[in-house]
Amino acid sequence: MRRLSAYFAFVFAILPMLVIAADTGPPNVLIVMTDDMGYSDLGCFGGEIETPHLDALAANGLRFTNFYSENMCWVSRAAMLTGVYHKTSLFNSTIHPRCVTLPTALRHAGYQTRMSGKWHLAGKDNSVFPVDRGFDHFYGILGGAASFFAPHDLCRDRKNVENEYRDPDYYITDAITDNAVGYINGADPKKPLFLYVAYTAAHWPLHARPDDIAHYKGRYSIGWDKVRERRIARMKELGVIEPETPLSPRHPDVPAWTDAANRDWQQRRMEVYAAQITSMDRGVGQVVQALKTSGRLDNTLIMFMIDNGGCHV
Repeated sequence: MRRLSAYFAFVFAILPMLVIAADTGPPNVLIVMTDDMGYSDLGCFGGEIETPHLDALAANGLRFTNFYSENMCWVSRAAMLTGVYHKTSLFNSTIHPRCVTLPTALRHAGYQTRMSGKWHLAGKDNSVFPVDRGFDHFYGILGGAASFFAPHDLCRDRKNVENEYRDPDYYITDAITDNAVGYINGADPKKPLFLYVAYTAAHWPLHARPDDIAHYKGRYSIGWDKVRERRIARMKELGVIEPETPLSPRHPDVPAWTDAANRDWQQRRMEVYAAQITSMDRGVGQVVQALKTSGRLDNTLIMFMIDNGGCHV
């Protein structure tokens, strides 16, 4: 956890210098955070799930192989936005009131600040909104999880907009993307932009569009043991882990694939999970394209991270 906190403290420290010294003006900042994913789910970290847009960013950037986060969603998000570790049992699932947030610091430095996605820092009574902690505008859910097709506590700034999911084509991953793209397109071109895109994928419930699920049909018939073997081999090939790294033991509560009950259902779960991630990756591609179309991309710092590892349920 110290490394994560120190890293974001460093970002805080260099921002004033960037504002003063950069010939091209202050850089735009895009942070993309996904929810409850294993890092080896990504193609650029050895996974079989198709993530071409994130793979392209990784190929032209830096891949971190020693990055720490917390094992709970809101604690990692609080640390990311403040550089300060928040104990799980304190502060009622929100940011400590004495902590300065990254969007607050950036707004004081002349940035436009926007958020699209999962907040999960609203407190026990859902009274703390992103617009209270430095964001000019917000679209997304206040809590930690919701249906992908009918999310509760869906808000725009402070207004409940749950009526929006009445649209039969509504899917929250796409809505998060669309609002992020809208924020880019509507931003003042003369001011730098800080955009935080916090996807709910791949958190439960397992919800994906039928076409995305169909794309993965049969991919996991080999079972989770073979998937794990192939992933670790690919991770070694990519240099993500050392060549001598052993495959970790299978969790004692998880049977060998050959002994697993309801294997058709288990395959389906893995297909839907993969579909959720590919849908999220497609959204990242659209956000990056919007930055490019708006002329901001070449002066944008893009960071992608996951709040914690894969969910156990």
